[in-house]
Amino acid sequence: MYHKPPHKNSILLLKTVLFILFAGTATPVFAQVQVPADSVKADSLRIKEKEVQLAKPTDTLYKQYDFGDLVRNILHPGRPAAPPDKKSSGITVIPNIASNPTIGSQIGIKAVAGKKLGTDPNTLLSVAATSASITTKGIIYFYINHNIYTPGNKWNFQGNLVAAKTVSPDYGLGIGQASSGSEADQVLANPERKGRALHSQYYNIREKVYKEIDKGLFLGAGASFDIRRKIEDTKSTSDLTPYNIYSDRHGFARDHYAANGLLFNLQYTTRDNQNRAYRGIYVDAGFRVNQSWMGSSRNAVQFTTDFRKYFSLSETNPEHVVAFWNWGSYLISGNIPYLELAGTGKDPGFRSGRGYVVQYFKGTQYNYSEVEYRFPILRNKFISGVAFANLQTTNDESGTKIFQVWQPGYGGGLRVLFNKATRTNLCLDYAFGRYGSKGFFLGLNEAF
Repeated sequence: MYHKPPHKNSILLLKTVLFILFAGTATPVFAQVQVPADSVKADSLRIKEKEVQLAKPTDTLYKQYDFGDLVRNILHPGRPAAPPDKKSSGITVIPNIASNPTIGSQIGIKAVAGKKLGTDPNTLLSVAATSASITTKGIIYFYINHNIYTPGNKWNFQGNLVAAKTVSPDYGLGIGQASSGSEADQVLANPERKGRALHSQYYNIREKVYKEIDKGLFLGAGASFDIRRKIEDTKSTSDLTPYNIYSDRHGFARDHYAANGLLFNLQYTTRDNQNRAYRGIYVDAGFRVNQSWMGSSRNAVQFTTDFRKYFSLSETNPEHVVAFWNWGSYLISGNIPYLELAGTGKDPGFRSGRGYVVQYFKGTQYNYSEVEYRFPILRNKFISGVAFANLQTTNDESGTKIFQVWQPGYGGGLRVLFNKATRTNLCLDYAFGRYGSKGFFLGLNEAF
């Protein structure tokens, strides 16, 4: 099949944004491997002057034990630990392993590294991450992302590059409600959640530039190019599939599309750590404007909101945390390609909806909430645990409105402290959803 490339790679970084503070309550399972479960926005650490001061004995880094200490004790028994480096996180590498019927068995690597630029103690840690993987069903995925803060946080550059030969699971449109309409409406709603798989080549280039306009407040603009080629459902014997029905109704070619647009965001953060916050707040709101003059298949305007709040329950053991998250995406005008619709696991870090695969539920209007309790298990903080629950809601084309029907997910997991200076964790979660959905995920850093 042939894909017509975008007309021109034109990018204008316009610096205009509308900010709405969106509050609410509130990440992937082993099947959520269509996209990497690494959040660019969760990869930076704020270094505050007070962190250099002597901490309470139960909270000092010197009393904590991480993966580096384990390696040192095995390879060099008796060697004293070096002082924690708060300017550099080093390179953390873990295997990228997963398995499910859609992708087969997956093997690969993930790596994260960070460095604080300049001498200002309030500068956030700049981080880069990469991952490469391959599966037994021929899926290949590679990405690089970055989150760079210049000295004093005057500028922040966030971006990523993705190239993949992938399989996207498809469970229809909406929240699992049956339709009383035509046969096509019933297939599109897919209330039984019958799984299908869409093969494609996927490319994404995204870059945003933020300017700090007040302490913790950033104004940003950028552009994103999302391109899919050679889209096909190799297993369906009928032409009547959710993907074909939606694409035909909304004016998209079945075998390819481009969703290219401008990004305008306003972000505010007071989190004490972007990898694993104990306290603080994070808010991001913005517009995405897909434009045909940028090569987009159709024009569209989306509004997104991201709200996160963290409460530490103990002064002496601040790792006891209750965290809330709410993420939403709302189509204001135009049309979005089927595989770009907001839904499960489609937040910026691809971490929402633990208990379900990516886009298990999806629609033009989508809202997600989650609450998580985080707690240390060992006194030296090497092993910790989490318990979480989430709810998601969306609309469909048969009359179901957003906030009318909700679908739950829940689970728990373990955390292994990989880097105590940057609070980098190895995360192992198991989650459950409805319709028999469940799964395991291995990743770096908290879901939110």
